[in-house]
Amino acid sequence: MRRLSTAILMAMGLFLAGCSSSGNGDRLVLVVSAASSLSDAFTEIEAAFEAANPDIDVQLNLGGSSALREQILAGAPADVFAPADLVPMDLLVAERLIDGDPATFATNSLAIALPPGNPGAVTGLDDFANPELLIGLCSEEVPCGGFARQILSNAGVAASIDTNEPDVRSLVSKIELGELDAGIVYATDVASARGELEGIDIPAEFNVTVLYPIAVLADSLHPAEAEVFVEFVLSDEGRKALEQAGFGAP
Repeated sequence: MRRLSTAILMAMGLFLAGCSSSGNGDRLVLVVSAASSLSDAFTEIEAAFEAANPDIDVQLNLGGSSALREQILAGAPADVFAPADLVPMDLLVAERLIDGDPATFATNSLAIALPPGNPGAVTGLDDFANPELLIGLCSEEVPCGGFARQILSNAGVAASIDTNEPDVRSLVSKIELGELDAGIVYATDVASARGELEGIDIPAEFNVTVLYPIAVLADSLHPAEAEVFVEFVLSDEGRKALEQAGFGAP
């Protein structure tokens, strides 16, 4: 994925700063920067958390974990960070941008995603080397892309890649629309597609286990409330929402 330009990051930082500082009426605003693969689960958690905490307005900033990390490094305000890998979190810990120790709250794996009807007649990872098929992965810089390449390497497959998407939601969308014959996405994306995708399990000997950490940002304007949100994600209610979305326990 191309690094976001300084101008874009500054504009995003100003927007998020306005959200985080001005609030929504009398409600305090928490900005939660979370991996795209968490979209469904965190939307449910957001609604449940706001119902239990009506004075807090959670605003989800969803995207590729690496892009979210770069936003934070560039100074874009955020209260909570939840990437789809330990590496982006570890980099912020090293920069002393995390308050306390991150907690791992969910696990995931990857799967082959196909458009409805499987027009490319894909049967497994070996088909990713077929130049006649349209194959998509996430960009190498984001976790889903790095994991996909690790899986293909584990399987000894030299993939013929036609597109590298900036995050998993973009890749899922192209597969759903039939613009690609196959891609490698998170297993939760296939499970939540509700018939818009077909899936093939990746053998365990080639697959990976994805760990999702969460933490409060050191520069959070509302660290106490941000910690309450993190605790909610780790609670039984948060765990239930994650399980319903297909995530495993850490």
